[in-house]
Amino acid sequence: MSRHSNGNDCGRLSLRNVRKGMCSIGGGRSLRPMRDVCIVGGGVSGLAASIFTARAGLDTLVVDGGESILARNASLENYPGFPDGVDARRYLQLVREQARNAGATFELGRVTSVEPRDEDDLEAGFVLETEVGDPLEARRVIAASWSDSEYLVPLDVGRTQRGSKHFVAVDDAGRTAVDGVYAAGRIAGEPHQTIVAAGHGAKVGLAAIHDSEVNFYHDWVVPEGYFTGRGRDVPPGCEEIDDEQRRRRDDRARETILEAFSEPLEEVPTMHPSVDED
Repeated sequence: MSRHSNGNDCGRLSLRNVRKGMCSIGGGRSLRPMRDVCIVGGGVSGLAASIFTARAGLDTLVVDGGESILARNASLENYPGFPDGVDARRYLQLVREQARNAGATFELGRVTSVEPRDEDDLEAGFVLETEVGDPLEARRVIAASWSDSEYLVPLDVGRTQRGSKHFVAVDDAGRTAVDGVYAAGRIAGEPHQTIVAAGHGAKVGLAAIHDSEVNFYHDWVVPEGYFTGRGRDVPPGCEEIDDEQRRRRDDRARETILEAFSEPLEEVPTMHPSVDED
């Protein structure tokens, strides 16, 4: 695994002298409290992963680079559930809101490197350096940052170059060659389609859940008696709700959607950066 020194008072961040919790970094910086999952990229795949990990009870932070590639889309017309399409920016707003409601937190910024806290014990987690602010710590890292993957170079996860872009090698569940590091969406070689990115992000989120110590069976909300009516305990991650709760949740869901679509969205698509807009 390739390594490099960052020249701070703790030496290489991956060494054992970076203590669990907080460690003083040169210039007065310090590591922040350990997160269960840090997701790099606030696009569709990263947001989908965050919804699943946060709903499973994992402390989830999404480091958002500022704009999803989907913001360039003029009209999202092949996503199931929207017969006449949906404004891509409105869709992103709703997914971000859903992730926040699930318990995920967000930070605007760009990750510049990821290294293990202890190169001999990947279960100790990872240190993520950002362009500004104190370093982050996370037990697991999900890369969902198309098309930036340079921050993964210190980990030697296995990248393949195609033209000017790099793709990260993963298994069927989105796990890389480095335990505790995953890749989701286009950066993992998945097709450049929103529904695929969402599905793959969810799948990778589930892999991170199953690899953690969380007691989890299935994210599944069912009518009262679905399990208990058969003499079974409600499995971890599942929930039984009565009809009054179901109607209350449906009311809230309809209110959210009606409010979101009540007015035309003033935001316009972002033009491709190679196009001269002058």
